[in-house]
Amino acid sequence: MGWLSVYSDGAARGNPGPAGIGGQAKDESGKLLLEVSEFLGGATCNVAEYYALIAILEAGKGLGYDRVRVYTDSELLANQVTGIYKVKSKTLRPLHHRVKALLEGFQAVEVEHIPREKNTACDALANRAIDEGLSGVGKAVLEPGDEGLF
Repeated sequence: MGWLSVYSDGAARGNPGPAGIGGQAKDESGKLLLEVSEFLGGATCNVAEYYALIAILEAGKGLGYDRVRVYTDSELLANQVTGIYKVKSKTLRPLHHRVKALLEGFQAVEVEHIPREKNTACDALANRAIDEGLSGVGKAVLEPGDEGLF
C-alpha cells in the first residue's frame, strides 16, 4: 500500500507551560488522510513532542499501512526514536517506549528530523489546540502530574 507519512509537532508556551499537539498523516501523493490537534494542559516542549507523535501514530493505526515515515522538527525526538540519543529523562521514558511499541507495528520505519519551516501545518494545529484550551473550548488531555503517562 506504500508509505504512510506522519508529521507531528508539540508546542508549549513556557517550558513547562500550556501545551498542545498537532499531527497529520498523508499518503504517498501527499493527500491528507487525517489530522490530530489536542490541548494537553501543562507540559514541557519535549513531552508535547512525544504526545504529538503518539497521537498521530495511534490515529493512523487503522489506515492499513505497513510502512511509515515519521517527520518531526524535534531533533531530540528524532534522535531518541532512532537510538542515536539515549532517553535519560524519567518523564520521557514511558512516552519513548510507547512510540517504539507503536512503530513495531510497521514492517519498515524511517524517522527524519525536518526544519520547522516544513512542519508549519502541525505547528498551527498544536498552537490552535493551546488557544482553544486556554479559552476554555478544549479540555486538557493531561492531569497535573501525569505528563509522562499516556
